[in-house]
Amino acid sequence: MTTGLDNWTLAAPEIFLAVAAMALLLIGAFRGTKGADLVSWLSVASLAVAIFLVLRLEHGTAFHDLFLVDAFTKAMKVLSLLGSGIAVVMSRGYFLRAGAWRFEFPVLAVLATLGMLIMISANDLMTLYLGLEMQSLALYVMAAFQRDSERSTEAGLKYFVLSSVASGMLLYGISLVYGFAGTTSFPSLARGFLAGEVSTGVVVGLVFVLAGLVFKVSAVPFHMWTPDVYEGAPTPVTALFSVAPKIAALSLIVSVVMGPFRPLLLQWQQIMIAVAVLSTVWGAIAALRQENIKRLMAYSSIGHMGYVLLGLAAGTEEGVRSVVIYMIIYLATNVGTFAVILSMRRKGEMVERISDLAGLSQRQPMMAAALLLFMFSMAGIPPMAGFFAKLNVFIAAINASLYIPAAIAVLASVVGAYYYLRIVKVMYFDAPAPVFDRPVERDMAVVMLAAALFVFPVFPVFQTPFLNGAQTAAKTFFSGK
Repeated sequence: MTTGLDNWTLAAPEIFLAVAAMALLLIGAFRGTKGADLVSWLSVASLAVAIFLVLRLEHGTAFHDLFLVDAFTKAMKVLSLLGSGIAVVMSRGYFLRAGAWRFEFPVLAVLATLGMLIMISANDLMTLYLGLEMQSLALYVMAAFQRDSERSTEAGLKYFVLSSVASGMLLYGISLVYGFAGTTSFPSLARGFLAGEVSTGVVVGLVFVLAGLVFKVSAVPFHMWTPDVYEGAPTPVTALFSVAPKIAALSLIVSVVMGPFRPLLLQWQQIMIAVAVLSTVWGAIAALRQENIKRLMAYSSIGHMGYVLLGLAAGTEEGVRSVVIYMIIYLATNVGTFAVILSMRRKGEMVERISDLAGLSQRQPMMAAALLLFMFSMAGIPPMAGFFAKLNVFIAAINASLYIPAAIAVLASVVGAYYYLRIVKVMYFDAPAPVFDRPVERDMAVVMLAAALFVFPVFPVFQTPFLNGAQTAAKTFFSGK
C-alpha cells in the first residue's frame, strides 16, 4: 500500500461523479424541462460507470492519508451506488404523474452519492464530516423536492432541522477527540490508543461522534425524524433514504469503531449494544399499529438497523461479515418493496394504506407474490435470504458472548414478524379492494423481479458473488495491514 497526494487515482469514482454532476447540471440547464429524461438516464449511466471504476481500484491511501480504499470500502461503495441508481430509475414515473419531473432530481442524487462515497472512504475525521455534509445537503433538497406538497416540504424541513442538531453533536465530538488526542487522522488515533493514550475526554468525544452517526442510520434514540420524513417525502426519495444513505453511514460507523477506535472496544461496545437493543424493540413495537405502509417501512428500517448494529457490537470479523451480508440483503428487499409501493396507484393517484393491498393476490398475483417474498425475507422467515441475514447477526453476537442482547433481538424479531405477516394476510385473505392501475411500469417490474430472485433461496447464483465479497470485506479490519 502506498500513500501520498500523488495517488489521486484512488478517488477516480468520486472525481468522475463530481465532473458528471457538473456536466449533467449544464445539460439540464441548457435543455430545460425537456432534458429531464436525458439527464436521468445519463445519471444512471454515470453511477454505473462509477461502479466499474470502484471495482478496478487498487488498495491504498491518498491525499496524505485522508482517503482510504480497501476491500471493505469498495464493497460498501458498490452497494451505495446500486441503491442510488435503482432509486433514480424508480423515480421518473412518480414525478411525471405528480407534474414535478425536473432534471435537478437525478443531479441531486448523483451529488448525494458523491458524498456517500467520500464518507465511505474517510480516513480522517475531517473527511468524514465533509462527505457527511455533502450527502446531507443534497438529501435535504430531495426530501422537499415536491414543492407543491405540504407533506414534502414539512419532511424536508424536519430532516434539515434534526440533521443539523446531529451534525452539531458530531462536530462537538470531533473537537473533543482532536483536543484530547491531538489529531484527527484515523491511523494516528489508532496508534495513540494502542499506546494507551486514552483519556476521558476522548471517550466523551467518541460518544458524541457515534451519536451524530447513529442519527444517519435512524437508530434509537435518534430515530425521531424517520417516520415523518419517510411518510412525507416523495416515495422515490423515501426509497433512496431507506438504502443508500444508510449503507454509507453504517459503513462509516464500522470504519470508525473498527479502525481508530478499535482499542476502545469496551467503551463503544456498550453504546452499540444499547442502541441495537432499543432499536430492535422499538422498531418491532411501534410498527404494530401503523396503517400507512411508508410509516411501517420507517419503523421497519429502525428495527433492521438495530440488528445490524448488534452484529457490529460483537467486535469480531464474524460480526463485520454479518453486517455486510445484512446490508446486501436489506438493499434487495427494500428496493423491491418500494417498487411495489410505487406501483400502488389508482387512477394515477398514489395510495399508501395497508388496507389498499386487500385482495392483491386475486387482482395482481405476481405483484402479490413478489411482496410476499419481501415480507417473508424482512420477517426473517426461512428459507428466505432475510433469515440468513439475521441468523448471521445472531450467531456473531452469541459467539461474542452477547447472550442477553441476542435473546432480546430474537424476541423482537418474533414480534416484528406480526406486521410483515399482516400485510401477507391482507393481500391473500381480505376482501379485494379496487384494483391498482395496470400495467405495472416496466422499470418497477424489472426491479421487483430482480429483487425477488435475489431473496428467493432457489437462486443462490445471484447471492454468491456478494457473499464472497462480504467475507473479503470483513477481513480488512483483521488482516494486520
